[in-house]
Amino acid sequence: MKQIQLITEIGQRVLAGQSITMEEAAALSQIPDQDLPFLLAMADKIRQKFVGDEVDLCVIVNGRSGKCTEDCSFCAQSMHHKAQISVYPLLTSDELVAAAKQAEANGSHRFSIVTSGRGAEQDKDFGKILEALRRIQAETNLKVCASLGTLSAENARALKAAGVSRYHHNVETSQSYYGDICTTHTYNDRANTIKAAHAAGLEVCSGGIIGMGESMQQRLEMAFELRELGVHSVPINILNPIKGTAMANQPPLRPLEILRIFALFRFIMPKMGIRTAGGREVNLRDLQSIGLMSGLSGMLIGGYLTTGGRDSGMDLQMVKDMGRVALSAREG
Repeated sequence: MKQIQLITEIGQRVLAGQSITMEEAAALSQIPDQDLPFLLAMADKIRQKFVGDEVDLCVIVNGRSGKCTEDCSFCAQSMHHKAQISVYPLLTSDELVAAAKQAEANGSHRFSIVTSGRGAEQDKDFGKILEALRRIQAETNLKVCASLGTLSAENARALKAAGVSRYHHNVETSQSYYGDICTTHTYNDRANTIKAAHAAGLEVCSGGIIGMGESMQQRLEMAFELRELGVHSVPINILNPIKGTAMANQPPLRPLEILRIFALFRFIMPKMGIRTAGGREVNLRDLQSIGLMSGLSGMLIGGYLTTGGRDSGMDLQMVKDMGRVALSAREG
């Protein structure tokens, strides 16, 4: 009863508009599994009040794959690793537009072009990417997003002018753990890109990956750091270890632990969009639908950068079965 009372007391204060503290989040993270349904239910009540029942669905396309100079230990596209993936240059504008139109037909609300590489500042393909983004903006009803790595202020303004509504740039993990997963750039490099996007008037989608060996404390740190950065959308990826990367042998998280993290992020960021992204099919398995009862307000559907997802129709049916409403490209 004591644990349920703790969940209720903290949850009621969040519902009343107050902010949770790190100490309170840490206490909730220790709730035993048998009381977890109460934590998930309170997180979902917070989601209902501040975000509503609509589920924001997005699709990404791997617009340019592989040969990335950065050494992110989880990433199959890094040239520092030996993962067996498809490597190719930037897709043509026609191919990128076709992918966007297919995403719209499959029920997505947002579409993002993602490219491998450190960032857009010295990217010879940046002009071509802008052309494709302008076409997608003109030829579909999708909300247009981009994920091109680090940005200069000039890059960010150009994306805004091209019709991009939201820029995606994950912090990946907490500042305290960042050096354990990447040495070729810093957490501050990522935070500066988020600030540049904000300064240009772009919304920001930024989250990370759980299950990379970080502690629960560090997961909570990431959530509080994202809250401080004022991002609009938080994708939570679950590590799907890929052979050939430095994290190929990382043990998976328990599904109940993943659901706990979803709920804690909602307590910490009650008004933000929080979506499940890569790795949910592999790691949550039959519990994927419970994610929509754990405080989530969005999902990445279709495939991911170097791994497949599941049929979009199955996700649309799941949203419907859970009594939620998929936000279409013609709305919101």
